[in-house]
Amino acid sequence: MTGLKILLVVSLVVQLLATIFAIRLIRRTKYNSIWILCIIAFSTMVAERILHLMILDGKPIDPHLLIILGGVVSLCISVAVLFAHRLVNYLDRVDRQRSLFNKRILTAVLRTEERARQNFSKELHDGLGPLLSSAKMSLSAISQNENQEEQQELLKNTIYVIDEAIRSVREISNNMSPQILIDFGLAQAVRNFVTRSSALHGVNIRLNTNLRAERFDSDVEVIIYRVVCELINNSLKHSGCTAITLSLNFDGTALSLNYTDNGRGFNPEAMIDCGMGLSNIASRIGSLSGSLDIRSSKGKGMSADISVNIDNNH
Repeated sequence: MTGLKILLVVSLVVQLLATIFAIRLIRRTKYNSIWILCIIAFSTMVAERILHLMILDGKPIDPHLLIILGGVVSLCISVAVLFAHRLVNYLDRVDRQRSLFNKRILTAVLRTEERARQNFSKELHDGLGPLLSSAKMSLSAISQNENQEEQQELLKNTIYVIDEAIRSVREISNNMSPQILIDFGLAQAVRNFVTRSSALHGVNIRLNTNLRAERFDSDVEVIIYRVVCELINNSLKHSGCTAITLSLNFDGTALSLNYTDNGRGFNPEAMIDCGMGLSNIASRIGSLSGSLDIRSSKGKGMSADISVNIDNNH
C-alpha cells in the first residue's frame, strides 16, 4: 500500500510540473488553446491523484466524481490533439509557402543578374568594341605613311595592343552573355564553351549529349549553362586535372548533367561552406527545384550529378 502511495505522489508531482511548464508555454506561443487544454487536463489529473490518495486513506469518495474527472481529461486531450494536428498542417503550409517564396526571390535575383550581364555585354560589344576598331583603322592608315622606323615599330605595337583589346572585349562580352545561347540553345552554347576552354587550357574535355536543337525555358538554359561553366572553371583553376568528362542528356521529362574530372579532389561539405563556386551552383540548381549530388575525396577527383525536371520549370 505504501508503494502505491509513493507512486501516486510521484505521479502527482510530475503532473504539477507539467502544468507549470504548460502555463509558461502560454506566454511563449500564440497557439494558446492547446496549452490551455493541456493545463486543464493536467490539473484534472492532479485532482484525480488527490482523490486516489484519499481513497487509499480510507476516506469515502463518490466514484461518479472520478468518472467525471476522467471524462474531462479525455475530452481535453482529444481536443488538444486535434488542435495540434491543425497546427502541424499550418506549419507545413507555412514551410511550403516560405520555400516557394525563397525560390521566387532567388529566381528574381538570377534573372536580374542575367539581365545586368546582357546589358553590360551589349555596352561592351556595341560601345567599346567599335571605338577600338575605329582607333585601329586610324592607326593602320597612319602606318601607311612613310615614317621613321621607330615610329613604325611603335605603331605596329599599338595596333597589336588594340587587337588584343578588341579580342578581350569580345571574349568578355561573350562570357557575360553568350549570344550563341540565345540564338542556338543550350547544346550549342555548351559545345562552344567546351571547345574554347579545352583549346585555351590544353585540357581534354569530352562532351556527350543527346541534345540537338531542343529549346527549354530561358531560365533553365541560362542556369544549366552557367553551372557547366562554373564546374569547368573550378576544375581548370583549382583541381589540376588533365581530363574532364560531362554528359548532358534529356529524357523527355528531366534534364540531367553528369560531370567528372580527374583532379586532386576536395571535401565537398567544406568547399560548399567556404565557396569555390559550389554554393553558387547549389543555389542556382535550387532555384529550379533540381537535385545536386557532389562527390569527391582527396586524390580521386570529383563528380557531380544534377537533375532538373523540365515539366516543373516550363
